[in-house]
Amino acid sequence: MRTLFVTGTDTGVGKTYVSCLLLKALSQAGVRALPFKPVAAGAEQGADGHWYNEDGQALQQACAEPLPYTLINPVTLPDPLSPHLAAARVGRTVTTAELLDAVEAFHPWQPQLLLVEGAGGWRVPLNEHETLADLAKALLADRRAGGVVLVVGMRLGCLNHALLTAEAIRADGLPLLGWVANCIDPEMNALADNIATLEARLGAPRLATLAYGATAADFDLRPLLGAAIISPEIGKP
Repeated sequence: MRTLFVTGTDTGVGKTYVSCLLLKALSQAGVRALPFKPVAAGAEQGADGHWYNEDGQALQQACAEPLPYTLINPVTLPDPLSPHLAAARVGRTVTTAELLDAVEAFHPWQPQLLLVEGAGGWRVPLNEHETLADLAKALLADRRAGGVVLVVGMRLGCLNHALLTAEAIRADGLPLLGWVANCIDPEMNALADNIATLEARLGAPRLATLAYGATAADFDLRPLLGAAIISPEIGKP
């Protein structure tokens, strides 16, 4: 299945917010896209005994189909830490192989596109030897299968973080299909100049600039169409 891997310049830059809006934009474009949050750290235990992460729940609510929570977020860890530390706290190890097995559960649902939201930034450790980027590389081993969307939290320091992240994505051999300027600091100085700098240097199209109250209509999906992630035939009977 085609895959969009949504990563961010850091934690707290709005990956879930962007992923939810992107899910809705794809749905409105006729694309049957399903969300996948492979690992989430920071959760509350429900009355049923399961752990629930608010990002996973937001993706579940944004999805046009009633997917079970455990399909969307198969690994939920209680403490809000890096995945490798949160997993160690409960005496377990999370691996790329385990998360790839969880992707297999989506096949009966026959999605046209799997939207995968990472955790933290591009190189967040998954265990002692792997990072979440290793999952992205495995999912996107065939470059025709999709690519990466980068969420840039627009605040002081974002230029360095965004450019380094884009460099790391490409160093891993993966295509950066586009980026989103998420305006998380409403008082950011020289916002337009920072966005212009990123447009000139990131080497990928800007899919949206999101201010507070943004909607799915703010996304420009044409770069994904051009990259054959979505096609004119998707959504047609």
